[in-house]
Amino acid sequence: MHRSTSLAARMVTFTSWNVLRNTACSSNFSLQHIQVRFKKRSAKPLPEITGSPTKTNTQNNGVSHLFVPVPVKATGEDGTVGIELAGKLRKQDILQVLNKFFRRSEVKLLSAEHGLDNYLFHQAFISFRKLCLDADTLPVDLHIIFSDISHGAAHVDDLFAYFVKHAKQIFPHLECMDDLKKISDLRSPANWYPEARVSPRKIVFHAGPTNSGKTYHALNRFFEAKSGVYCGPLKLLASEVFQKANEKGTTCDLVTGEERRFGNPDQSAASHVACTVEMTSVVNQYEVAIIDEIQMLRDQQRGWAWTRALLGVCADEVHLCGEAAAIELIKNIMITTGEDVEVHKYERLTQLEMERAALGSLSNVRPGDCIVCFSKNDIYRVSREIEGLGHEVAVIYGSLPPTTKLAQAKKFNDPDNPCKILVATDAIGMGLNLSIRRVIFYSLVKPTLNEKGERERDVISTSQALQISGRAGRYGTQFAHGYVTTFKNEDLPTLEKLLAAAPEPLEQAGLHPTADQIEMYAYHLPSSTLSNLMDIFVNLCTVDDSLYFMCNIDDFKFLADMIQHVPLPLRARYVFCCAPLNRKMPFVCTMFLKFSRQYSRNKPITYDWLCEHIGWPFNAPQTILDLVHLESVFDVMDLYLWLSYRFQDLFPDPSMVRETQSELDSIIQMGVFNITKLVKKSVESNTTSTSFDDGEITLHKKQKHIRGRRMGYKKDTPNPTSSL
Repeated sequence: MHRSTSLAARMVTFTSWNVLRNTACSSNFSLQHIQVRFKKRSAKPLPEITGSPTKTNTQNNGVSHLFVPVPVKATGEDGTVGIELAGKLRKQDILQVLNKFFRRSEVKLLSAEHGLDNYLFHQAFISFRKLCLDADTLPVDLHIIFSDISHGAAHVDDLFAYFVKHAKQIFPHLECMDDLKKISDLRSPANWYPEARVSPRKIVFHAGPTNSGKTYHALNRFFEAKSGVYCGPLKLLASEVFQKANEKGTTCDLVTGEERRFGNPDQSAASHVACTVEMTSVVNQYEVAIIDEIQMLRDQQRGWAWTRALLGVCADEVHLCGEAAAIELIKNIMITTGEDVEVHKYERLTQLEMERAALGSLSNVRPGDCIVCFSKNDIYRVSREIEGLGHEVAVIYGSLPPTTKLAQAKKFNDPDNPCKILVATDAIGMGLNLSIRRVIFYSLVKPTLNEKGERERDVISTSQALQISGRAGRYGTQFAHGYVTTFKNEDLPTLEKLLAAAPEPLEQAGLHPTADQIEMYAYHLPSSTLSNLMDIFVNLCTVDDSLYFMCNIDDFKFLADMIQHVPLPLRARYVFCCAPLNRKMPFVCTMFLKFSRQYSRNKPITYDWLCEHIGWPFNAPQTILDLVHLESVFDVMDLYLWLSYRFQDLFPDPSMVRETQSELDSIIQMGVFNITKLVKKSVESNTTSTSFDDGEITLHKKQKHIRGRRMGYKKDTPNPTSSL
């Protein structure tokens, strides 16, 4: 097709000018640059740009890679108009123009002004090139500009406005980066709780080591008050305060993630509440609030809950109980709220002595000894060997149900019971009243989570050593004088250094994105997944790192990725991902996924549905694998109860599940009572070589062991470990 130069020139000038003008208005593109360019319409490049851009990049490469391009298709609404006006374009000519455009340093500098760093520029160019080359027909204005550049009537820089427009379509954050940064500005978390800022609170810090009476003094104030809330780290502790309060005549409710129990017979709300720290109300007004184990605000996973309770609880008096190492951080945080901190320091009520010799051999254990292990393998090995020496053993570890832990503690504490030896993990560090004469560290190396969220094995901290050692020699028990030692001689010097040192002062308190913040992010970035939104939030957020840090979100992201394909509203998806779930337990993860799918279909997860999928009822476990699976089923029931507290309509049978969970607890107690026999059977059966570390099960042989044995499931009952 032959074209008229004058007509085409006028058409190109008119069309391109309008498009560029509109694009410039919507993208802050420099109109002055465009006007200069059209006055000098001949093939002259943009003026050379020197120095750094006037507007700095809105994000660095560390954040940019988190933004996923949104697919965009060419509209082609103009049909063949572009071809009629400017002639047909060859793909080879388009590619040549695009490559020349990509190599222009001036283009990259202008892109940087629009928020496109090297990574985003490269991704945007790839998408723009694909759009231009794959489209059967281009929009008429873009078609004409390509034709003009190919014929020397325009400069390659004239593509920039179209390129920027496309970049902002595939990367919508470029248009709202300032809004995203405002949403994720976490420098003043005290301002998130206006109810607590109405009037200054009296902050009292009860600081002292384990067994110093600090919590006792705070609880006395709680019992005396007209209203109060106790915020503890564990269900066991909250349940203990709930029982003590009601026994003393102070009517108290219990609120945990899984249930609410009322102190009043008529099921009306009491003036006092004992709750787990995550369930702390930041709306209700109390006379006294107690936040126990306040040093936990440094915890990489749960620290945010203590920070939230500290800043948000509405009370005339807030009593904090914990290590003295947290005093300075608490004082600094309270400066931001305008509140003073009154510190009460306590000394240990009983003597704790470090022995000069290691245990050396399990044959040297004595009544009242507690051997602390940091892996299930060691728990099973040690308990079996001690029972082989003729001693009865109580066993406590983290994944046991709370009632089973209490039953084992009662067995060990009872002076009339022949069980005088306890084998436990650091789960004894808080939440259980134990009559221990001597704590023996079987090892000083524990799996931990570092600041980057990576799991590693390292020597326990001074704080952990003091917390666990302090369980020996409890005030008011038969063993008022406590002792501590190690199993291995080579660990003695290390333990001595740990106990002689003071815990390192806390430097930061944890924070976590809220559901409201993530919802606002989703409004601006509708194509991003929940996991991706969390990543972007954490990388863009502004935190006062002299006081706070962002808690690890790996567990949250793991669950978000697991259910990403399940169609759920964002708020419900966020709540599901907050579930306290051990991601190392495959069966629990499988049931979590099934729960989410059933919820997405708006189908009730009934008691019968649950029993069918977990294979209820069970017989007593015959091997360690059976016991571990029963613990997983107990966790699944906990998960059901946790979800029923938040989605009552679709998880309608919490009371029936709680009754069944109680029955399961009794079965697990039977298994733990005979744990050494289970270990012996597992070894003798030689069906599997099993590793139990940190709740993770690795089966090296015959991985269908649990499925094949079925643990006494009823006939025709679906296999609970079957795949989805």
